[in-house]
Amino acid sequence: MVLEGSSEALCPPPSLELRPSCNKSQPSPPLGSSSQPHDGVFPGEKEPVKYGELIVLGHNGSLVNGDKGRRRSRLALYKRPKANGVKPDVIHNVSTPLVSKALSNKSQHSISYTLSRSHSVIVEYTHDTNTDMFQIGRSTESMIDFVVTDTGGSSGSGGGGGQGGGAVGEGGGGGQSIQSTISRYACRIMCERSAPYTARIYAAGFDSSKNIFLGERAAKWRTSDGLMDGLTTNGVLVMHPAGEFVSEPAPGVWREISVCGNVFALRETRSAQQRGKLVENESNTLQDGSLIDLCGATLLWRTPAGLRRTPTLKQLESLRQELNAARPQCPVGFNTLAFPSLAQREIVDKKQPWVYVNCGHVHGYHNWGYRKDRGPAGPGGTVPACTGERECPMCRRVGPYVPLWLGCEGGLYLDAGPSTHAFCPCGHVCSEKTVAGWSQIPLPHGTHAFHAACPFCGTWLTGEQGHIKLIFQGPVD
Repeated sequence: MVLEGSSEALCPPPSLELRPSCNKSQPSPPLGSSSQPHDGVFPGEKEPVKYGELIVLGHNGSLVNGDKGRRRSRLALYKRPKANGVKPDVIHNVSTPLVSKALSNKSQHSISYTLSRSHSVIVEYTHDTNTDMFQIGRSTESMIDFVVTDTGGSSGSGGGGGQGGGAVGEGGGGGQSIQSTISRYACRIMCERSAPYTARIYAAGFDSSKNIFLGERAAKWRTSDGLMDGLTTNGVLVMHPAGEFVSEPAPGVWREISVCGNVFALRETRSAQQRGKLVENESNTLQDGSLIDLCGATLLWRTPAGLRRTPTLKQLESLRQELNAARPQCPVGFNTLAFPSLAQREIVDKKQPWVYVNCGHVHGYHNWGYRKDRGPAGPGGTVPACTGERECPMCRRVGPYVPLWLGCEGGLYLDAGPSTHAFCPCGHVCSEKTVAGWSQIPLPHGTHAFHAACPFCGTWLTGEQGHIKLIFQGPVD
């Protein structure tokens, strides 16, 4: 290994032991690659220790083509049978042309920072028996625990299938899209193996060679204590809730997480080379309700304690049956309405309730009520697109007219209250607390835009509040 002979101000000693983490404010270091079999993520113990769950927004319970293996809409992180975490150990200053030779040890985790064509810094990592590591990214390689592809949320109105927009490239090409903005090795989460099982997030993940490379154009810098840190191309953004996610839902501030887990203000644009200002009083520790944005998909972190306060699939089915048992009727046609099975998320049922999203009046489907400047129903009286505006026969308010769909992903709920409200304009139904909470949260869109969206389908919210209280007509008898 050739040592770079530049000035001492630029280059610390050739090799430096790094016993503490590169994020000094955190007692635990970053995670390494997941080299163990993935059955360790779902151990066959009776009561395994669960660190938490990651839920991808916009899929409403499952991917369009179904959850398969590591490609799914929700993943529980359990304590592994054997620790696989790593921590910083030694830092080397080397000549850039010899980086590949320096990283030839396939059993050694490392992060390489290319400072120039002639100078690189390599941080070697060693095994950490106190942590478990889980990697997230677009790659389908074995070191990735959770394969995530772009979520197809949009600014248009929702409706139709309760699945939302789905994901780009699902079911083909290994789940990778040519235009995907999600990194193949997007981020890593480290969980402490002892109580209170703290989980921390770090940008970038180790590849199949157990390396992380930050090229010459990547945002990187030397820290005040002589160590290295950097940001990934499109960044990993995190927003912790301002209060307790369940009892006092309120959005926090979006921040960017570095490779070493430090917290920074957002860059001017997603891929700008100039980093934001260091936020010293905030950490990369995940809490119930923390949101993780990978520039193409947004993940929600739920703790076991938080999940205990959300409805299970069985409870959601009970809520559906309670709604149907009340025998809601169309106030015009007087036909009884019924929410379809939770498994039926793409085909509109004949008895399915529809709503005028600007007023909340619930009806059965009818193909009249279009404004004069709007187009007619589809050929043969088929269900038209949900973007056409209608005039409500009850109050004469004009607006979108869409089918109602129950929110099927219980982890997105803030409580197990009755399903009395719906997001606008997509028509996903859930509790009042859930719609009120999510309507306040600005989710990243593109390189620098933020907009509140339905967590079940990803559709941008419209109207003054982004949601509406549903007005059902009871049975006339």
